[in-house]
Amino acid sequence: MASTRVVIPGDVVDTFAEAGENSGSAETKVLRLGPGMMQVGEQVRAVAAGVLNNNDDSNQWWVVGNKRRYVPSEGEPVIGVVVARHGEGYRVDIGSAHDALLPLLAFEGATKRNKPNLAVGTVVYGRVAVANSVMDPEMECYNPHTGRSEGYGELGGGFMLKCSLGLARRLMDSKAPVLNALGSEIPFEVAIGLNGRVWINTEAPVTTVLVANAIKNSEFLSPKQCRQMVKELLERQ
Repeated sequence: MASTRVVIPGDVVDTFAEAGENSGSAETKVLRLGPGMMQVGEQVRAVAAGVLNNNDDSNQWWVVGNKRRYVPSEGEPVIGVVVARHGEGYRVDIGSAHDALLPLLAFEGATKRNKPNLAVGTVVYGRVAVANSVMDPEMECYNPHTGRSEGYGELGGGFMLKCSLGLARRLMDSKAPVLNALGSEIPFEVAIGLNGRVWINTEAPVTTVLVANAIKNSEFLSPKQCRQMVKELLERQ
């Protein structure tokens, strides 16, 4: 996209024109619509207010906005907390209108005889497997294409913080300024859920607090300001 565009529900998005010269062979690629976008007849329209984003490599389009409540979308990574257990799985709070279902067999290598035993209050990292208007959302803690966990599953120890949905989506970018600035100075683990939750694990509680503060402070800062903010936090430590 040549410039930032803010859309509101009902706006028509011409994906070919918006992609511009950098789209390459976009016309031959399958058009993938993410959250906030919908195809109506032969037109693509926004169904949510926010900033229009796209990925030229995958020809995917989506809208990023700071909604108050998370709306599950298939394939999105989320961090949840186990709130109840039943015969066939767990109920997990992911911050949406309804708790997500997490089947007992939705883990790498899980069988009827060998399955995880999660206690209420356990923090889990997974992906949304089912999301529609007539069913409760469903999670899974493995990649269905490979059968591997690939980082999904129980998150032991660490600290979970909540942030805006917009910030969570920006943190998923491999070039996220605040995470790159922190990673160049201190070792830490991080898991990011698009439901506005971030899990942090470090060697010391004081470092965990520093990383959490840096992430929260970065929401409205430029990349240069993020680097300066991280530098100041490290000097105070």
